[in-house]
Amino acid sequence: MMRLVMHDETGPKEIKTEHGDSVWVCMCGISRNKPLCDGSHKKTKDEVPGKTYIYEGDARKEV
Repeated sequence: MMRLVMHDETGPKEIKTEHGDSVWVCMCGISRNKPLCDGSHKKTKDEVPGKTYIYEGDARKEV
């Protein structure tokens, strides 16, 4: 089954725990370690606003 989910964030969100530690949650949608960030958002740095991109594995395609 395939699902198309739209994300417009290009980085993670920092969540502070009750102990003051930081947990980074994926907001770009391409982390392989969801819901946690694995740094995959770095692939989105050169995206052009208003364009749509499809990420599949390590490949990116502009639509």
